[in-house]
Parts: sequence; structure tokens; C-alpha cells
Amino acid sequence: MATLGPEANLPPNRGLERALEEAAASGVLNLSSRKLKEFPRTAANHDLTDTVEADLSKNRLTDVPSEICQLVALETLNLYHNCIRTIPDSIISLQSLTSLNLSRNQLGALPACLCGLPLRVLNASNNKLVSLPETIGQLHNLMELDISCNEITALPRHISRLRALRELNVRRNLLCVLPEDLSELPLVKFDFSCNKVSTIPVCYRKMKHLQSLQLENNPLQSPPAQICIKGKVHIFKYLSIEACRSDKMPDSLYLPVVERLSLSRPTTGRSKQDSDSGVGSDNGDKRLSATEPSDEDSLSLNVPMSHITEEEGISKDDSSEHISSLTGTKGHTNTQISKHTHTNKHTQLSVECRQQYHKSLESVDPQFTMRRKMEQLREELELMEQLRDSIESRLKVVLPEDLGSSLMDGVVLCHLANHIRPRSVASIHVPSPAVPKLSMAKCRRNVENFLDACRKIGVPEDKLCLPHHILEEKGLVKVSITVQALVDEASCT
Repeated sequence: MATLGPEANLPPNRGLERALEEAAASGVLNLSSRKLKEFPRTAANHDLTDTVEADLSKNRLTDVPSEICQLVALETLNLYHNCIRTIPDSIISLQSLTSLNLSRNQLGALPACLCGLPLRVLNASNNKLVSLPETIGQLHNLMELDISCNEITALPRHISRLRALRELNVRRNLLCVLPEDLSELPLVKFDFSCNKVSTIPVCYRKMKHLQSLQLENNPLQSPPAQICIKGKVHIFKYLSIEACRSDKMPDSLYLPVVERLSLSRPTTGRSKQDSDSGVGSDNGDKRLSATEPSDEDSLSLNVPMSHITEEEGISKDDSSEHISSLTGTKGHTNTQISKHTHTNKHTQLSVECRQQYHKSLESVDPQFTMRRKMEQLREELELMEQLRDSIESRLKVVLPEDLGSSLMDGVVLCHLANHIRPRSVASIHVPSPAVPKLSMAKCRRNVENFLDACRKIGVPEDKLCLPHHILEEKGLVKVSITVQALVDEASCT
């Protein structure tokens, strides 16, 4: 029995006591990695009411200690890597809590009361969550949400109410569909990799603030894999084209044109020339749909226009001959007709009506338009790769995936000009460790110095891009043409 005396009088854990004393003095409670199964009972001997930060990570807690829920001044709570299965409703008393880390526990669900806290950061990754509470939209201040590595099959519809959300991580879950309402959020980082998503909604092209998009290991079909591997810029271009295509495809747009066609076709006495004139015949439909490009079609790259011009010439010749035969005149055509007059022999169509019909037909039959847009996109991608290769092969550098942002400060382009002709750019503003990002004024000076160097080297004015094409990343095709002309001038000399 004598041996029990010393063991019964052993002093308490001095390290734990010291942590509690420091928490009472500083307001920061650090009980990490202490193998705790419950909150220390000796904490009652210390005044912890002013604690603003509590770290209980890497312990063996199975519940959130009730003592923690009484620290009403708490702003940051870290419960990472415990064995917590449930969260008590009493956590609602922490009305100053802005950051909560519940990652790597055994949570099967998040309580609705959690959404009544003023959280800005919520990390519930690496748990066993199968869903999020419908009240998630009440977290109006939430800026970062990490629910990766769970078993969530769908995101709640009210997640679109998180108007302050900047970072969303749903990696490694069981998501099959992405909510379209997410496009309304000001997300800067979005990670939905390692899920079962097959389609990215076309409305995601409106996510103007998005800088980082992670989508690896998904069975994506739209956009296809060859587009996805090229990065965010190419993905958004694809979504824009798909949106344009879907806007033009509804059947309701096609029906009025069919009705007009049935009204404008002559019922009897059609000559062979009339049937081949491009109005009311299959061949004519195809020819008319390929005559004039709409304004949208000419926004991107300059397409070889020889084929289109030839077809325009054929269409114009046919139309003039046909209208002359219809009106009985040789050289004059009435271009303004207020009414359509139906006769038993012929239907009189003016040039204005034919043009209006042609535009209507092209707006509802976008096959030619979409084919040309895809060709333009393919040419743009080729020019981007050519631009990247021209710079990387000469400067022996590897440019980031987002080519536009890497060129917008003009530093790389100035070095390229100096590589082709040394000292063609006398001074270059470069970032420093203290100021990692150049001001817009210095970026503009770099870009203007690069364009001046191109002029001195001999690049023609018609092949020079404008400063805003580089600074605003809105004309990489123009930049590619300028760089290629610069390289060609160097090879000639």
C-alpha cells in the first residue's frame, strides 16, 4: 500500500496546465495533439471567457465539448482530425465564430443550427457527409466552403444564396450535376474534380471572377476532354459557342419561316429556273444559308472569304435573273414592295424580301454558322499554340497555362523583342519580390515599348496589335499575328 501514496499524489500534467494558463492570459487556447478524449476538467480553474481562438485538433474527441460552446467570444475553432460524430445544437451560442474547421472527423450530417452562425470559413472535408442542410443559404457571410472528400450526391438549391462565396471545393464526392445557379456566385476558385459530372452548364461562361477551375477526373462530354485539358479560357470559349448554338436551335423559331415559305411559293406554272432560283428549293436553302455571314460570325478570326464570295456571286446572279424573269424587266428590279401579291402564274419577290428571308433562314438554321465558328475556334487554338511555341522556343521558358495573363504586363514580349534584336527595348519594367505585380502604368509602358520595337524591326502597321489587345487579354489572336510577323522579320534579316 505504501507504493500507492506517491502515485495518488502525482502532480497534474504541467504542459496542459501551462496551455490553460496561457489561454487565460492571451485568449488563444492551444490543446492540439494531446490525445484528449474530453475537455480538461482543470479548465474550470482558469478564466477562459475571453478566448477568441481554440485549437483542439489531432485529439480523440467524439463530441464537441460543451465547455467550448460556452466560450461566447470564440472566433476561430479548429476541431481537425478527431472522432466527432455529431455537433450539438448548443454551438449556436458561438455568435462570434467566423472560422470553423471540422475536417477529418466522422460527421454524417451538418446540423441546421450551424447555418445560424456568422461563419466566413467552413471546412467539413474528409467526413461522411451525404448532403448539406437546405438552410446553407443562410450563411450570408461565408467566403470559403470546403466539403471535399465526402459522399455528397447533390448540392442544395439554396447554395446560390451564398453571395459572398469566393472559394468552393467539392472535390472527390459523388456529384453528377452542377447547379446552374452557381454561375451567379462571385467564385474565384472552384474545384469539382473527381466527381461524376458529364456536362458543364453553358451559363458558367458568365463566371467573370473565376481564376482557378479544377475539373480533372470527371467523365466530361461537354466540353470534351480535348477542350478541357487546354484550360479555363478554351472551356469558356466552348461554352459561349454552345450557348450561341442553343439560342438559335428552338423549333419555335423555325415554324414562322416555314409558314412564310408555304405562302410565298407559287402553286402552279413554276419554271425550271424558278425552282432553282434559291427560293423554295433544298438547293436554294443550302445556298442561301451560306451566302452572307451574320455580324456574330465575323467577330473572331478572319476566315478565308473566297468560297463565301463565290457563293455570294452565284446567289446574286441567280436572284437578279430570277427576279427579272418574274417581273418581265431586263435591268431594273423593284427593291421596295409593301405587299406580297399572289398570282396564278408567278410570285413577285423583291430583293429586300429575299434578304430578309435569307437572314431569317440563317438565324434559325445555324449549321453553317456553327461549322464556321468551330473552324474559327480551331484556327484560334492553332494560333495560340503557335504563339506559345514561338516564345517558349526562343526564350527557353515555360509559360503558364493562361497565356494571356502571362503576357499582359509586357515583360515576356519585351524580352522576345530583345532576343530577336538586342537592345531594341532599352528598359523593361519587371516585378520584384517586394512588388510582385506591376502597376498598370508600367505594364502599358512595357507594351508600348514592345510595339515600338516591332516597328523598328520592320513589322508592318497592319500586322501590329493595339496595346489593349495585350493589356486586357482581349486580342490574343492579334498578338499572335504580331509576334509571328516579328519572327518572320527576324528570319528574313
